[in-house]
Amino acid sequence: MSLTIKLARIDSRLLHGQVTTGWTNLVHPNRIFIVSDAVAKDTLRKNLLKQAAPAGVKVNIIDVDKMIKVWGDSRFDKLQLLLLTEDPETMLRLVEGGVEIPEINVGNMTFDEGDTTIASNLAVNDTDVNAFVALNKKGVHLSRQMVPADNAVDVMSLLKKADLI
Repeated sequence: MSLTIKLARIDSRLLHGQVTTGWTNLVHPNRIFIVSDAVAKDTLRKNLLKQAAPAGVKVNIIDVDKMIKVWGDSRFDKLQLLLLTEDPETMLRLVEGGVEIPEINVGNMTFDEGDTTIASNLAVNDTDVNAFVALNKKGVHLSRQMVPADNAVDVMSLLKKADLI
């Protein structure tokens, strides 16, 4: 037995309105884990993200290694998680570390110089594409869905349509 991941989501904005209202109301987590090596070291960002938490749901901001340790610890079996990362590389590191994530919801990934836009508010670079391909090969289903009311779209189909794989 291990903790339960109710929703694993990649979103470069991490915790914001769509997550606090739409997704938490849909999956009813009792804890939100934000997994990011960079944010875990940034006191200001940690404080801001914790303030964005929905009422009654505690937020923990931890690095990748800590999440992998928590995964196998029976003291956390009662947790029903909403798991958030900023990028697919972090999700891949978690899966490679033994965290069982059968499905990942892909939200906003902001455009940076050199990225390819494959859907509205979804831009990827070569590193992202490689991580998505690796996750897919490990049997993780990747779906694009900004808010619960949207239809889910297969991320691998979006990558193929953009000639990235």
